[in-house]
Amino acid sequence: MTKVAIVTGAGQGIGLAIAKRLYKDGFKVAILDYNTQAAQDAAAGLSETDAVAVTVDVSKRDDVFTAFDKVVEKFGDLTVVVNNAGLGPTTPVETITEEQFKQVYGVNVGGVIWGIQAAQKHFKALGHGGKIINASSQAGVVGNPELTLYSGTKFAVRGITQVTARDLAKDGITVNAFAPGIVKTPMMYDIAHRVGKNAGKDDEWGMQQFAKDITLQRLSEPEDVANVVAFLAGPDSDYVTGQTLLVDGGMQFH
Repeated sequence: MTKVAIVTGAGQGIGLAIAKRLYKDGFKVAILDYNTQAAQDAAAGLSETDAVAVTVDVSKRDDVFTAFDKVVEKFGDLTVVVNNAGLGPTTPVETITEEQFKQVYGVNVGGVIWGIQAAQKHFKALGHGGKIINASSQAGVVGNPELTLYSGTKFAVRGITQVTARDLAKDGITVNAFAPGIVKTPMMYDIAHRVGKNAGKDDEWGMQQFAKDITLQRLSEPEDVANVVAFLAGPDSDYVTGQTLLVDGGMQFH
């Protein structure tokens, strides 16, 4: 069987690190991203033949299904889906708007549900099981200050992961999630900048507000997260389903 992986939000940050690692592990990789240029650059950096870029807004169900169809058409198979795309705005509770709620839940929760649906459709049509891996967060295990929307969506992803793990097991599909902590990505630096700004401090101060609770006393590299996703995408995790694996350097213990 050809190993084919779809990674959403893979134009930068954690998604890009996951795409690189899965490619190294022998997967043909589809880089799905809202940012066309970032996706194309990322795919070109991996391989001319075994990586493809597809532009997608994961909050739109039809877009997701169309994107998955393109990937299966190109590579002829699909074995792993990583629903990684996400938004992480800082949202003090009194500032949340209806528009913002719809946007963040549309991407972080909607994108996971549509990705699971599209994965199930293709696994079934291809006549085999597969692995679905969703992005939760340390903030989806314990509430983080000023992240009402983000934390809420990431708690939702854990629940969706558990339910679909039960529902899809009969089809030979495992569903798990990974929960990163404070990762050095553009999105995280943006959150830290706004937390610092809200307190009248600098970006470094903002980052330290998150970093001070890390047992291993260092911020996460995107590759730390990609390593765990590689485990969930490979055969060593065949007997693991419905789980959310914390990859946070020991911020939370469970």
